[in-house]
Amino acid sequence: MVDRHIEVSLDKRDVRCTAKLLDDRAPVTCQAVWDALPLGSDVYHAKYARNEIYALFPAFAAQEPPLENPTITPIPGDLCYFTFSGTELGTKSYGYGTEQRGTVVDLALFYERNNLLINGDVGWVPGIVWGQIVEGLDRMAEACNDLWRAGAQGETLSFRRV
Repeated sequence: MVDRHIEVSLDKRDVRCTAKLLDDRAPVTCQAVWDALPLGSDVYHAKYARNEIYALFPAFAAQEPPLENPTITPIPGDLCYFTFSGTELGTKSYGYGTEQRGTVVDLALFYERNNLLINGDVGWVPGIVWGQIVEGLDRMAEACNDLWRAGAQGETLSFRRV
């Protein structure tokens, strides 16, 4: 199989990076994401996992992927896929402002070291590593740090085929 790549961007900040899909390690997840592209939504900076930005989407796969290529310690450049029921994200501590309903997919980008996927409400939250940034991580990490300091209001995290 030929390597597949996507572009990940923070649209308002006009910052982009390129990721390789890990088809050999997470084939079901990669195909589900690939088939759903392009995707874009409001970006959030993680409260618990440290150096993570993510966007939430309604479920887009016919069946949610199995927990393939899991991690609880993502490294810089990892793209992770998480699935939550709306009630799991319903507490005000998450700061979404509205109650989530149905299945919610979280597509995340980790931009620096020392991440630990543990949530005080539910414990360990393993994610599926389905992609790895291969170009532009340094510039994206700078934009993610700016997002942490300056805020995410009005910013979109997008995923597109290259």
